[in-house]
This record gives sequence, structure tokens and C-alpha cells, in this order.
Amino acid sequence: MAAASSSLTPKLRHVRSFRPHRMWSKESVGTDVFIPRATANKLEVGNLSVRRLCQNTVITAVNGQMPGPTIEVNEGDTLVVHVINDSPYNMTIHWHGVLQILSSWADGANMISQCPIRSGKKFTYKFNVTKQEGTLWWHAHTSFLRATVYGALIIRPRRGPAGYPFPKPDYEVPIIIGEWWNANVVELERIAIDVGGIPTISDAFTINGQPGDQYNCSRKHMYELKVVPGKTYLLRLINSALVNQHFFMIAGHSFTVVAADASYTAPYKTDVLVLASGQTVDALMVADAAPGDYYMAARPYISTGFNFPGLRFDTSTTTAVLRYHTPRPATPLMPMLPSLYSLETANRFYTNITGLVRPGHPTVPLHVDEHMFVTFGFGLVPCVPSQIRCNRSTGSFAASMNNVSFHFPTRVSLLEASYRRIDGVYTADFPDEPPVWFDFTNVTDPGLTMTVKQTRAKRVRFGATVEMVLQNTAIIATENHPMHIHGYNFFILAQGFGNYNKATAPARYNLVNPQVRNTIGVPVGGWAVIRFVANNPGSKSNCSHLRFEKLEL
Repeated sequence: MAAASSSLTPKLRHVRSFRPHRMWSKESVGTDVFIPRATANKLEVGNLSVRRLCQNTVITAVNGQMPGPTIEVNEGDTLVVHVINDSPYNMTIHWHGVLQILSSWADGANMISQCPIRSGKKFTYKFNVTKQEGTLWWHAHTSFLRATVYGALIIRPRRGPAGYPFPKPDYEVPIIIGEWWNANVVELERIAIDVGGIPTISDAFTINGQPGDQYNCSRKHMYELKVVPGKTYLLRLINSALVNQHFFMIAGHSFTVVAADASYTAPYKTDVLVLASGQTVDALMVADAAPGDYYMAARPYISTGFNFPGLRFDTSTTTAVLRYHTPRPATPLMPMLPSLYSLETANRFYTNITGLVRPGHPTVPLHVDEHMFVTFGFGLVPCVPSQIRCNRSTGSFAASMNNVSFHFPTRVSLLEASYRRIDGVYTADFPDEPPVWFDFTNVTDPGLTMTVKQTRAKRVRFGATVEMVLQNTAIIATENHPMHIHGYNFFILAQGFGNYNKATAPARYNLVNPQVRNTIGVPVGGWAVIRFVANNPGSKSNCSHLRFEKLEL
């Protein structure tokens, strides 16, 4: 695929992510004049040899580093990114959470908004970053390459520090939680598809690309954050892990959450942060502890618990060190992390956050034009001939929404098929409700296990308000499941456990100051209600961030 042409020749900015740096230069403070910029970056994708967990591994990485470079823009800028794919794999780069207003073709969703960038080719993404401030991220949107191809995307207010609705921090630090395999992740996914099962569990988790000293051969592979006593740090957390949600803590320190998924929140004080896969959280932390060393640690939240027989989980903990200047390093203090299965901790964090209501910003639409009830969960589909090791008596593991497991188009992307009116690529008949109503969280009928592979889309009128009930099912197993809508933020009106009850649930809707997200962790064995205005034309994906199911809007 040829790179898009551009007459812009801005200076390329390569920003290394993980060093604390001051929020604002002297030149940016006190000015009320905003001049839109064209900010250009180059992402070179290729092989990288690294040593982790006692062995050498070749991974696919960007600009010779993992995570890839942080991209920084101001709200209102035009972002230009030149992607050079020197890896052996076809791929796209998705700008997770960017609204892509009038630029759906730049979303980077493989075979949804574009065909992949072929190995040895290049492509230029160009889009405006408007009506958003905060922390987002970018990642490969092809196969399991997201495990190593990812980085932070920071959007600052156009008015400088005066644009923040919270006290100006002294420093900012991106913190990216990742997931690591001692193997070729593309091959792991291929094997899983071939046998019709679930990929092998990860070998470690990482903080800013480093596993930390709780793993073998990793004492020197640990991220270190040096802090100045009394200073305030804005931690920009991203959970880039493919499969796991995470608890995050720093021993001896607490946080004030001020944003989630690049949407400001009412200040929320807590000592533990919880992030579903794909989510971001901005949190203020004051370096007010006694001089010494403190672990920052992340461990998975395993919402499935013990109700999935035979399924193994990576239960390890990744660490980094927060260090005050001391004459000699001390043994770091470890935080008291929640249990791996602490539903209470996760639910408290997810439900206590509220949105920050500000004049001139969107409020919850009260009239609803489109109602959708979408069940999602695990199931089985018949094995196909190419799955030579698939057990044809049981079928292939899959996940679905309203009993439809998404089948990726192969000829053209959905966006191109829609724009050029190409028949035979998809059908515009995705159902507004499940084909069968049952006790979603207490399934006893084995006949409900089978699903179908199809490419079905839902057409929505421009400007319509959509309300979607997301209902987790217990087919095979329940789980807290992250769902992400490309190109939209949505209001989370309510969430709860068990089956959604349309007679009683509306009384719980927060129509005043609900949190705004682009990714939601729907409660395990429960439901959530989201609402948004379909004011961004194009082919948008409502997808699981566990690499399973997908719905096109």
C-alpha cells in the first residue's frame, strides 16, 4: 500500500517516553494564542533482539524500542505519522481512543478502516486531534502484534497549563503495563487458531517494557522512576496487556484520579488503580513519603476466578522502583496488592469514578433513538478445514455478540466496501437483540454454546442517540470483559451484576455526571448501559479488547 502524499514538511519529533519531564516550557506559560501545528512522527517497524527472563527473543518493535516512542500533541493539532513496515508481517496501527472526526480511514483498524500495510511497504496516517485531552495510546491492530507494537499518545490542552481542570503537576510520567511471552506471539496465535483453543498464557507482565525483579534473570530489567520530594507527578497509566486487567499500586503513596480514557473525571482519591485492557487512567501522585525506595507493582485482576475449569492464568506480579535520592539504595517496600480475584476492589474503582461536568462540554442526551441489547461471551464454532488440529467433535473456541462471531473480510475493508457500495463483503443486519432470551448469567442449556461466524454490521442514522445494554453471559464462563468502541466516547450510565432488568435498572442511571470512556470493563457475570451520539460518520468497530468478538457500526 503506497504512503499517502503530503505537502507538509514538519520537523520529525521523536520523544522517548519514560523519563519524568516538566509539564510546560516557560514559553508556553501565560499565552492565550493557539496556533495549530502539523506534528510529524516516524514509526519504523522491524525486528528487535532483546533478552528477557534468561533468554534471547526476537520481537517486532517500533524504532528499536519497546514500548515504542511516545507521541505528544496539543489538542487541535494535525498529527502526521509515517509508518515504515520493515517487519515480516502485514499490519496496521490503531490510534486507540482518537475520535477520528471525518477521518475514519486513518483509524488503523485492520480490514475495517483499511487494508494492512504490507511487509516492506509504508503508509502515512494524517488526522486532526480535536475535542480531546489526556492519555490515549497507539498499537498494532493485527494479530497478537499488539503485545510488542505499542506506545503512548499524549494530548495536552491547547491553552497550556491553564487548560487543566486540576492543579498543575510538576512532572508527568507515562506508565505502560504490558504482557510478555518468551515466544513469537504471531506463531502463538496461529497455533491457538489451528487447534481452536486459547493462546498460551504469558510468561510475565511488564512496566514500561521491563518485567522487574520478581522474575528470573530480571534484576537489571526493571524500570526506575526517580522523584523529588514534595513534587506532584501526573502518572499517565495505560494497560496495553492483551488479555489481563490489572491492579496497580505504589507502596507508601496514594493517587487522585483526574482523567480516564482522555476524559476528565471528578477528583477521586484511592490507593489502588484498576485498568481493563485498553483503558488509560491519569492520576496525580505527590512524592510525600520518607526518603527511600518503593515498589510500584501491577498484578492481574482475574475476574473469571475459579469458574473456568482447566483454564490457566498468568498470576505473576510486575514491579518497578520509585526512588527518592538517598546515599545508598534500600530494599524497596512492596505495596499490599489486592487478591487476584478481588471483585470488590475492581468494582469499587470502576463504579465510583464520575465525570467532570464542565460548561460547553457534552452532556448526557436524554432522548434515545436506537436501543440495542447486546449479549457477549464465549462459545464454540465449527472447525474449518484449515484448522488441521481442531477437535471437530467439540468445535473451535470463539466469542460472540448476539451469537455472531465476527468474520474479517478478506477482499476489501468494510469502510471501502461501504463507500464504494461493494456487495458481498458484509450484511447490514446485525441484530439489535440476541436471537434467544435466557438466564444469561446462569446457563444450563448446552445447546446455547454454538455460535456462527459472519460479517454483519449495524447501520445507524447520523446524529441518532444510541443506548446499548452490554450483557455478559455465562456460556462457558463469565468474566469482566473490556469493550471498546472505535471513534466514540460514551457515557456509562449504570452497571451491575446478574441479568439486566429493564424495569428496575433505569432508576440507577446516572444522567448528571457519568464517567465518559472509550473502553469499559463490563462487570463479570453482569451488565453495563452506555449511551452515545452517532455523530462521527464511517465504519466504526465495537470490539472486545481481548482479541475475540467485534461488531461494526
